[in-house]
Amino acid sequence: MTTTESDRLHSQPSRFEDMFPGYRMEIVEGNIMTSPVKPHHGQTIRLVWNALEAQVGPDWGFTSDVAFPFDDENEFCPDLAVIPAPDVEKNKSAYSPDLVELVVEVVPKGSIKRDYEIKSRWYASRGIANYLILDPLQGHCVTMWNPGPDGYRGQDTVLYGTDVRVDSPLGALVIATAQFPVDPGAPAQNRG
Repeated sequence: MTTTESDRLHSQPSRFEDMFPGYRMEIVEGNIMTSPVKPHHGQTIRLVWNALEAQVGPDWGFTSDVAFPFDDENEFCPDLAVIPAPDVEKNKSAYSPDLVELVVEVVPKGSIKRDYEIKSRWYASRGIANYLILDPLQGHCVTMWNPGPDGYRGQDTVLYGTDVRVDSPLGALVIATAQFPVDPGAPAQNRG
């Protein structure tokens, strides 16, 4: 398959996104999955991106909602992925998951199982060093590290309002969560 054919195939979910504004789409276990996008989602991504960008240095770049095909039935579009800056500069519609050092997902209500279970297995199996799940529904961040073939072997949960510390191949990273939005529909005890 040529690069052009590959790019064409991996751009199919983005064509559907144009037909369904307010939803993002990815291929998970052979199915096209949709998730609604709300302002809290974008705000959280922006806050994390800004925090990380100030810490990782110029050798690293960021992608958001860009395809990372894992196999024929799983093409994820992480909310934020940290990959080498020269690869970001290529401005492609799809990248190899092997480039990712750190991946971030912000959990919408319809994606809880995908983000917590399915993606964590796939991200770990490809050796992505760190996976952060930001959950405005629960008001917390789950950090995962030490990837293995069956998933991550290390995991912590940090409530919003507490700094998240990530020891990664990119260095020791700190993300302040005090300003992260919590979904207004979340239970009151989860609001930081």
